[in-house]
Amino acid sequence: MKTAKFTYKDFNNTFPNDDACLEFIFKQIYPHGVTCPKCQKVTKYYKRVGVKVYACEFCGHSVSPTAGTIFHKSSTSLRSWFHAMFLMSTTRCGISAKQLERETGVTYKTAWRMFKQIRTLLGETGKLKGEVELDETYMGGKAINMHASKRAKLTGRGTADKTPVFGAVERKGKVVAIKVPNVDRVTLMPQVVKIVTPNATIYTDEMGAYTPLADKGYNHQIVNHSQHIYARGVVHTNTIEGFWSLVKRGIGGVYHSVSPKYLQSYVNEYSFRYNHRGSETPMFQHFLNRIPPHP
Repeated sequence: MKTAKFTYKDFNNTFPNDDACLEFIFKQIYPHGVTCPKCQKVTKYYKRVGVKVYACEFCGHSVSPTAGTIFHKSSTSLRSWFHAMFLMSTTRCGISAKQLERETGVTYKTAWRMFKQIRTLLGETGKLKGEVELDETYMGGKAINMHASKRAKLTGRGTADKTPVFGAVERKGKVVAIKVPNVDRVTLMPQVVKIVTPNATIYTDEMGAYTPLADKGYNHQIVNHSQHIYARGVVHTNTIEGFWSLVKRGIGGVYHSVSPKYLQSYVNEYSFRYNHRGSETPMFQHFLNRIPPHP
């Protein structure tokens, strides 16, 4: 399946100004029209000049499409917000706030805040089934010493000032990645049960935290990395390791470093793009579809 493209020319034609962006948000939030509380029926609402508000043609009752969204009370133009979402959606490894600053003319502080807000839309949940690979990695920080550095190179574990991230990927399917306090058994097992459906086949390395998987009803297959064995036929963790490589290249190359406080939101961004990589719907549309309706 080939992902449909939404080019920069398409973006300019579809969203030439703030009003076009506001109209999209309005239709996204009210796809079946607005039921006016005064008229007690679905009525036509028209954009009021100069404000981000639509009003009922009969009684003048107003609604604000941006209320309850990431655009609420923002003085930044909606087109700049949409441009930021477009740029994020059309890259594989991410885009920096500095580049958004250059391309849209907003300040660096505004660009950083916009990206931070957009990432809050990208978290996804769901169950993985069938063949699932589990693995964990560490991001950020530096190794304590030569021994730790060598061990980290082989396993990704045992390093100081690094943040552990646990990941599960369904082969030919979606990925779930979660920042965790540690990679102990008592931490990882509840995550596995929450993420992976019963009776799935799970592939892991030999880490002891995964030992209880068979007792929990999973078909647990192990590849022993400590013996320099990285695949036994279909038994491997290459898929999830490929995802980690993508995330680390993106964060290291684009953002350089990410604080533990915001790491989950960055991981969500990479997971979201990965999970929709094969969709016929343009990635930009997937981003726009995350604009939530009013509570």
